[in-house]
Amino acid sequence: MKQGWVYILTNKRNGTLYIGATSNLAQRIRQHREDLIEGFASKYGLKMLVWHQHFDNLHDARRREVQMKEWKRAWKIELIESANPDWRDLYFELLR
Repeated sequence: MKQGWVYILTNKRNGTLYIGATSNLAQRIRQHREDLIEGFASKYGLKMLVWHQHFDNLHDARRREVQMKEWKRAWKIELIESANPDWRDLYFELLR
């Protein structure tokens, strides 16, 4: 079974948030950064990876994605700031 990730993208600190799920995090974020995926993230210029969580299987990641999309914005911000208080772009850490 494929592993999975849930991730949050933004355009700036406290900016617009996008939640997604994928089986290949580095590839998916690169696609977002290069505007290869049309939709909400592309429309709003959401290219900064500010949070991600790994799951042993993609099904669990997708279930978590759906759950988090129902969350209040404040909960999402709290989650980001608990792991990434400076809102650093974590994409480059994936490439190491």
